[in-house]
Amino acid sequence: MNVRRDKQDKPAEPEQVNHLAETVRVRGERHRQWLREGEPTVAKRLAQIGVLGWIIVVPTLIGLFVGRWLDRMFESGLTITGALLMIGLGIGCWSAWKWMNGQ
Repeated sequence: MNVRRDKQDKPAEPEQVNHLAETVRVRGERHRQWLREGEPTVAKRLAQIGVLGWIIVVPTLIGLFVGRWLDRMFESGLTITGALLMIGLGIGCWSAWKWMNGQ
């Protein structure tokens, strides 16, 4: 059976090869760590979940409290509170994302 190819196979770009090699290295490192340390305990998992929650909650609450203070100061209703609440939530979620990828 003949297979016709319309496009020629292109060699992988150096950036793709480097990214793939880095991904394989990181995965191998994590696997070796898992073999050494084994499965994390339930207590460690619960602690990680707690830390993750606080990473999101603290910036959100800071945005809420600073926003309420500024709204009272400028008598602007809830305008600044809403904006700073969303900014705090965004910062918290971004921080949680960075923390999860670092684990």
